[in-house]
Amino acid sequence: MPNPETGYVMDMKALSRITAEEVLEKFDHKNLNLDTIYFKDLNPTAEHIAMVIYELLRARIDPKLELQVRLYETERNFVEYPAD
Repeated sequence: MPNPETGYVMDMKALSRITAEEVLEKFDHKNLNLDTIYFKDLNPTAEHIAMVIYELLRARIDPKLELQVRLYETERNFVEYPAD
Protein backbone atom coordinates (compact mmCIF):
# COMPACT_ATOMS: atom_id res chain seq x y z
CA MET A 1 0.00 0.00 0.00
CA PRO A 2 1.43 3.41 -0.90
CA ASN A 3 2.51 5.75 1.86
CA PRO A 4 -0.25 8.40 2.14
CA GLU A 5 2.32 11.20 2.52
CA THR A 6 4.67 10.29 -0.35
CA GLY A 7 2.43 8.25 -2.64
CA TYR A 8 5.22 5.66 -2.92
CA VAL A 9 5.30 2.04 -1.87
CA MET A 10 9.09 2.46 -1.88
CA ASP A 11 11.27 5.30 -3.08
CA MET A 12 12.56 4.21 -6.50
CA LYS A 13 15.88 5.97 -5.94
CA ALA A 14 16.43 3.93 -2.77
CA LEU A 15 15.41 0.71 -4.55
CA SER A 16 17.78 1.51 -7.41
CA ARG A 17 20.65 2.10 -4.98
CA ILE A 18 19.96 -1.15 -3.12
CA THR A 19 19.78 -3.08 -6.39
CA ALA A 20 23.05 -1.58 -7.60
CA GLU A 21 24.82 -2.42 -4.34
CA GLU A 22 23.37 -5.90 -3.81
CA VAL A 23 23.09 -7.16 -7.38
CA LEU A 24 25.06 -5.19 -9.95
CA GLU A 25 28.20 -4.62 -7.90
CA LYS A 26 28.30 -8.26 -6.78
CA PHE A 27 27.36 -10.08 -10.00
CA ASP A 28 27.66 -7.88 -13.11
CA HIS A 29 30.51 -9.01 -15.40
CA LYS A 30 31.62 -11.68 -12.93
CA ASN A 31 32.29 -15.37 -13.22
CA LEU A 32 29.71 -16.37 -10.64
CA ASN A 33 31.53 -19.58 -9.66
CA LEU A 34 34.97 -18.02 -9.31
CA ASP A 35 34.39 -14.36 -8.47
CA THR A 36 31.57 -14.54 -5.90
CA ILE A 37 31.14 -16.29 -2.57
CA TYR A 38 27.47 -16.99 -3.27
CA PHE A 39 28.08 -19.61 -5.95
CA LYS A 40 31.27 -21.18 -4.69
CA ASP A 41 29.30 -24.29 -3.69
CA LEU A 42 26.00 -23.57 -5.48
CA ASN A 43 25.40 -24.16 -9.19
CA PRO A 44 24.46 -20.75 -10.69
CA THR A 45 21.28 -21.84 -12.42
CA ALA A 46 18.69 -19.17 -13.10
CA GLU A 47 16.66 -20.56 -10.20
CA HIS A 48 19.57 -20.32 -7.76
CA ILE A 49 20.57 -16.85 -8.99
CA ALA A 50 17.02 -15.58 -8.45
CA MET A 51 16.97 -17.11 -4.95
CA VAL A 52 20.29 -15.51 -3.98
CA ILE A 53 19.23 -12.10 -5.34
CA TYR A 54 15.95 -12.38 -3.45
CA GLU A 55 17.75 -13.07 -0.16
CA LEU A 56 20.16 -10.15 -0.69
CA LEU A 57 17.33 -7.73 -1.47
CA ARG A 58 15.04 -9.10 1.23
CA ALA A 59 17.67 -8.25 3.84
CA ARG A 60 17.59 -4.59 2.75
CA ILE A 61 13.90 -4.03 1.95
CA ASP A 62 11.24 -3.52 4.61
CA PRO A 63 9.81 -6.98 5.42
CA LYS A 64 6.30 -5.51 5.34
CA LEU A 65 6.71 -5.03 1.58
CA GLU A 66 6.15 -7.87 -0.85
CA LEU A 67 9.16 -8.85 -2.94
CA GLN A 68 9.55 -11.09 -5.97
CA VAL A 69 12.56 -11.50 -8.25
CA ARG A 70 11.99 -12.25 -11.93
CA LEU A 71 15.13 -13.25 -13.81
CA TYR A 72 15.04 -13.54 -17.60
CA GLU A 73 17.38 -15.90 -19.43
CA THR A 74 15.71 -15.10 -22.75
CA GLU A 75 12.59 -13.20 -23.79
CA ARG A 76 10.51 -16.34 -23.25
CA ASN A 77 12.43 -18.13 -20.50
CA PHE A 78 12.40 -16.72 -17.00
CA VAL A 79 12.15 -17.76 -13.38
CA GLU A 80 10.41 -16.07 -10.47
CA TYR A 81 11.29 -16.35 -6.82
CA PRO A 82 9.34 -16.89 -4.77
CA ALA A 83 7.04 -18.45 -7.31
CA ASP A 84 3.35 -17.56 -7.22
